[in-house]
Amino acid sequence: MNLILIAVISLGAIALVLAAILYVASKKFAVYEDPRIAQVGEVLPQANCGGCGYPGCSGFADACVKAGSLDGKFCPVGGQPVMAKVADILGLAAGEAEPMVAVVRCNGTCANRPRINQYDGAKSCAIAASLYGGETGCSYGCLGCGDCVAACQFDAIHMNPETGLPEVDEAKCTACGACVKACPKSIIEIRPQGKKSRRVYVQCVNKDKGAVARKACTVSCIGCGKCVKVCPFEAITLENNLAYIDPYKCKSCRKCEEVCPQGTIIALNFPPRKPKSEDASAAPKVALTKKETEVPVAEATKAVETLKTTVDEATKVTE
Repeated sequence: MNLILIAVISLGAIALVLAAILYVASKKFAVYEDPRIAQVGEVLPQANCGGCGYPGCSGFADACVKAGSLDGKFCPVGGQPVMAKVADILGLAAGEAEPMVAVVRCNGTCANRPRINQYDGAKSCAIAASLYGGETGCSYGCLGCGDCVAACQFDAIHMNPETGLPEVDEAKCTACGACVKACPKSIIEIRPQGKKSRRVYVQCVNKDKGAVARKACTVSCIGCGKCVKVCPFEAITLENNLAYIDPYKCKSCRKCEEVCPQGTIIALNFPPRKPKSEDASAAPKVALTKKETEVPVAEATKAVETLKTTVDEATKVTE
């Protein structure tokens, strides 16, 4: 009995000593966390998409609190309303951010880009890209397996069964960039949404030379450079046989769209162009004065009378 009692007392004493050591250590090595981090984390959408550039919503909340400013920080999922709440918690000014949207820069539909082989493997763009160039002659275009669809947490992108290409729903897209990271061909880009959702961009990423690119896809960029020459704002650059429109320099004049021989440049959500007036293109007609019209008539009358006299004389000779 005494042995059991001694063991219980000994274990209790050891537990008390260890508890004291842990208490002292917790106080000495305690890491202070600003309570505002938890408050900011509560108003964030907790999508953990990484679209803000930080590892999850907790990382973004920590960055906002420690930075002391919200310049350059934006939650693409929550948008401006969430950033306004974050600003209220931190007592800072919420910066205005331009709305962004995902853009698919490939127009290689089944009609534009004919298939030359058939892929029979795992339904994954990443796996297909590691094995070969794709089912068409264009090794830069969309593979059509839908990795971007699987990566999107907001049901904002779907594969069109008729074209075989992904399509973005602007109303649902948060520009988180998950589809951009999932695409092994880098055909999806995050661009400014633009006023009234109007955007002008080159819907091609093919860097082959013109003849090769055109053979693979009827609407591919051939690197002719006509769009570069006609742009008055120097918004278009040509590199590696591929044109690119800078969305921050482009003023949506659409001159590049008119001169593109391949129809590769897309002007999205713009109203249809007004048809050119035929009267304006026709040569102007010069109105003749009364005096000017009388001269040809008099000459014609004189010629008829001369011809009539000649005929009468010929008739008398035959008689």
